[in-house]
Amino acid sequence: MKVNLSELTTEQINEGTQNLDKLSTLEVIQLMNEEDNKVIEAVHAVLPNVAKAIDAIHLAFKKGGRLFYIGAGTSGRLGILDAAECPPTFYTAPEMVQGIMAGGNQAVFSAVEGAEDDHEAGKKDLMDKGITNNDVVVGVAASGRTPYVMGALLYAKKIGAATIALSCNKNAKISPLADYAIEAIVGPEVLTGSTRLKAATAQKIILNMFSTVSMVKLGKTYGNLMVDLHPSNEKLVERARNMLMTITGKSYEEATQALNQTNLKVKPAIVMLQADVSYETAKLAIEKSNGFVHEAVLIALRDNSSLLKEK
Repeated sequence: MKVNLSELTTEQINEGTQNLDKLSTLEVIQLMNEEDNKVIEAVHAVLPNVAKAIDAIHLAFKKGGRLFYIGAGTSGRLGILDAAECPPTFYTAPEMVQGIMAGGNQAVFSAVEGAEDDHEAGKKDLMDKGITNNDVVVGVAASGRTPYVMGALLYAKKIGAATIALSCNKNAKISPLADYAIEAIVGPEVLTGSTRLKAATAQKIILNMFSTVSMVKLGKTYGNLMVDLHPSNEKLVERARNMLMTITGKSYEEATQALNQTNLKVKPAIVMLQADVSYETAKLAIEKSNGFVHEAVLIALRDNSSLLKEK
């Protein structure tokens, strides 16, 4: 696909940084910091579209669907990063949120020449994942015209999956291929064409929103606490214990005992301590509340005996 790169905002020369190689270290990073402020403005401008996309992701999750990020280069790596953080943060199955990269896993660490230009490869990589109309696919491309991403979005839409296009150029070619289009216009880069800078920062912010807010809407937090985290190391076990103490007002020892009884699962431990019920009752209350802890505590307080009878 031929394209005039000079027409893309992400490829234009930033007039404010043309003397970059003549500036001091402090002057360069001051310029970079000033330019980064524009990212926040660009993301703010597209928040209504981001919200619509998140609602689509949440709906897919409620139907048992999965979230796929697909991209090339930096955009692909950002998707893989966000997906990789979901299991430890929200205790999700690895299959629930997945990142797919043009060129495969090796491209995460080193460039695979021509991978992003392969239109059919985007389709094939989604086919290999066995996507269905319950899933949602996010095509991530700073330029908004990556053939690999376009191929993926076309295929996803054909089979009925929800589709989201995330780019940093106005009237991006991937936008009309998706159900939800997000174009975060951050302007020319400090270093011409280096979209790993402002464009990537905007994409990372929005991907953070996709995963975090959709998980909040699934009941995986208690207020702003990560109560569905997977305590896989000493730091996270201590964080789980501290959260439990903060929420319930119980002692270090009581929090430790509850976590031991729940195999380090914070949510049932909260219900156990708040409602003074058994682990079995706590689990049933959480199941009945669809994972929302505040509601699970109320259910356990109100229906302690009936929950076990229903079981």
